[in-house]
Amino acid sequence: MEKVYNLKNDIIFKAFFSRKGNEEYLKDFLGALLGIEIETIKIKEEVSLEQLSTVEKGGRLDLQATLNERQIVNIELQSKNNGNFRVRTVFYASKMISREVVRGTDYNDVERTILINILGYEMFPQYDDYINKTAIVLRDHRECEVLDDVEWWFIELPKFRKAHPDMNLKINQWLAFIDDEDKELIEMAEKKNKILKEARNEVNYLTGNEAIRRMAELREKWDLEYEMSMEYAKKQGQEDGRKIGLEEGKEQGIKEGKEQGIKEGKEQGIKEGKEQGIKEGAKKEKIEIAKRMKEQNMDIEDIIKITGLTKNEIESIE
Repeated sequence: MEKVYNLKNDIIFKAFFSRKGNEEYLKDFLGALLGIEIETIKIKEEVSLEQLSTVEKGGRLDLQATLNERQIVNIELQSKNNGNFRVRTVFYASKMISREVVRGTDYNDVERTILINILGYEMFPQYDDYINKTAIVLRDHRECEVLDDVEWWFIELPKFRKAHPDMNLKINQWLAFIDDEDKELIEMAEKKNKILKEARNEVNYLTGNEAIRRMAELREKWDLEYEMSMEYAKKQGQEDGRKIGLEEGKEQGIKEGKEQGIKEGKEQGIKEGKEQGIKEGAKKEKIEIAKRMKEQNMDIEDIIKITGLTKNEIESIE
């Protein structure tokens, strides 16, 4: 059975929204999300097969457009969490702004930048909202937004599915269409929004286009290979870490054991030396006592009882 692709494949996503003649779809989606009326929209570049071929090298695809000749919008679809998305989206924002600033540009003329991230995973599990917009505020005065030239939108599709969304809202209609998971929500969305009925025909056309479909398959293949390589690298790293840990642990154990042995040996030597010294000192004292007793012609049996020396030890005293 042939696999069915949808807008959650970023090849299909960009081919759909950037295709010439499809501007109305993007206007309808962005107008619903941003809550603004979009009079004009200019897509930066229409998707091309040459551009799509970059997916074989793991390139990421994003969609850029200018709204009402002022606001710059960047849309990216990120199906899985690769761990570096937050840093990358900040980098994208900086790059987009820097492209607008040329020599002699007044900073007040720099266009407003909006980054929209559609995620196939939960980025903020601590919150229930499936659509979140950033605001840069003062630390102690959260009500005061100090920078509004850049804003990020995060749309978490898994949360959307679980939220029992109000399908009277146009943005929810579009999210149901993009997510393409819940048939009941999709039917409701296409029933309430006639633009989505037309959009469905366009998606069907794109997923049936042999060249674009091939690129979508390559994207999926690369993503799968990337995940497998990352998993292998992770396991290999863990295994290497265990080996290194065992080797280092062994060396450390020998070193610490040697140090401990030297320390304990030293302590034991001091203890035994001290005991031996006391013992020998006591014996010398007994011999001195026995010597004086012999000089006084005391009976040898009495000397033995008093000093604890043997008969031979006493007789050998000169």
